[in-house]
Amino acid sequence: MKAFMKSPLLIGAAALAMTGLAGCAKSGNNNGANGAAASSPAASASSAASASSSAPATKSGDIPTLVWWTIGGQIPANYDKAIEKINEYTAEKIGVKIDLRVAGWGEWDTKINTIVNSGEPFDIMFTNNGKYSQQVNMGAFADISDMVQSATPDLYNLVPKMVWDGTKIGGKVYAVPTYKDSSATQYWVFDDALVKKYNIDLAGIKTMQDLDKPFRDIKAGEGKSYYPLSLTQGDGFNGFFNAYDDMTLGFAPIGVKTDDASRKVVSVLEQPDTMANLKLLHQWYKDGIVNPDAPTKIEADPYRPFFSAQAFPGAEVNWQINAGIEKYDMVKISGPIYTTSTIQGSMNAISANSKYKEEALKYLQLVNTDSKLRNMLAFGEEGVDFDYVSDKVVERKTDSWPLAAYTQGTFFNLAVTKGAPEDQWDQVRKLNEAATSSTILGFALDLTDLATEVANVKSVWSKYSYELVTGASDPEKQVPKIAEELRKAGMDKIIQSAQAQIDAYFKA
Repeated sequence: MKAFMKSPLLIGAAALAMTGLAGCAKSGNNNGANGAAASSPAASASSAASASSSAPATKSGDIPTLVWWTIGGQIPANYDKAIEKINEYTAEKIGVKIDLRVAGWGEWDTKINTIVNSGEPFDIMFTNNGKYSQQVNMGAFADISDMVQSATPDLYNLVPKMVWDGTKIGGKVYAVPTYKDSSATQYWVFDDALVKKYNIDLAGIKTMQDLDKPFRDIKAGEGKSYYPLSLTQGDGFNGFFNAYDDMTLGFAPIGVKTDDASRKVVSVLEQPDTMANLKLLHQWYKDGIVNPDAPTKIEADPYRPFFSAQAFPGAEVNWQINAGIEKYDMVKISGPIYTTSTIQGSMNAISANSKYKEEALKYLQLVNTDSKLRNMLAFGEEGVDFDYVSDKVVERKTDSWPLAAYTQGTFFNLAVTKGAPEDQWDQVRKLNEAATSSTILGFALDLTDLATEVANVKSVWSKYSYELVTGASDPEKQVPKIAEELRKAGMDKIIQSAQAQIDAYFKA
């Protein structure tokens, strides 16, 4: 699947889609209908458009050109022409142009870290719950708490207060959330042809254990080289850690069970439910249900028999187009639920060093309030990448447009793709309205005194995570080893500090 976010392009979170394991960024939705977290797309990682210049925003005459870094797929031949048309439109509308640079799915983490750490100039940057708090702690992003209300009141009024509150760190707003499926709903997605061929009872699938028989039936019927569960290193089994709220830490091994009224911070890998699922995943890997190259595979195949994604009704339409199949069946597994991390799964921040902070904010306001601009960013060049069927429906003509629609702005001024329900975004609103809340909703961990420990535990996790979350390593052997190294790196200090912060937050 080359998804259209997290996802996992699900979305995130995700659907116009979350990072596989950490929110919308690893989503696989290039173009339009995944939420915070669909998985990584098949398009090869590309470093991007206009990457030849590292200069900050410049003025062409009286029109500033803002550098906006985002995530996406391989740059198509018509990319520059499409951006030129976008710039003609926005220059006339608000006197601003954009230099839209795309970090490929496989390189985004490293590329964005390098930009922030080196101080390379930019004006707008896509960020998510896996990076946001650290980037704010480093001073990378501007405090827009007051400016967003005074300079862009339409943008401020569009986004619900709860969603703005979910972006706050230390009581301040440092990013514009992409108001969409801001609550998370996780789906398991099957090729309908396989469902019919193997008589899979979708209604009976509620847990990972329920997937065992369908996977084994498909494997037995399709042959040794066929992998019912095709995984990639960055995504693993998307949504695997959804039962735990990561407190916006962007680090799966520490969290609070989303329904735990006591709000206890725990070592997630050592919890019985996590261990049971890790053991099952490892068994699947050993039995050839998972592809053997999963720990090293960077990009997902265009077609997958099954995948997990944060999504919403109608997301399957874009997945079907990308996969080249007739139909995907979606099974809702969990959610909708609000956590601070789901709200932070897709955001755009303004550089603390930008000379054009207000212009950048006004550009983001236009993205979120102007349907024509929103559709151009999400779908590409009209007449080449898409055509309008009606004012609110588009028909996609290509699957090569690289930009991930879930990263850009609200879904609620975006056209739906032909074949999806025309009330698709109304259904997303209803999911948000029906969402339950994590017991620590609103809380975001303050990393001020934990920067070293967080960096250290993430370094440890990076050594083991790809093999663990794809099933390649034996959790009974590896989890104790990982937990020991995490504790030496400072995990206990983080847990203790997080617990103290949560207790103080909810007593206030």
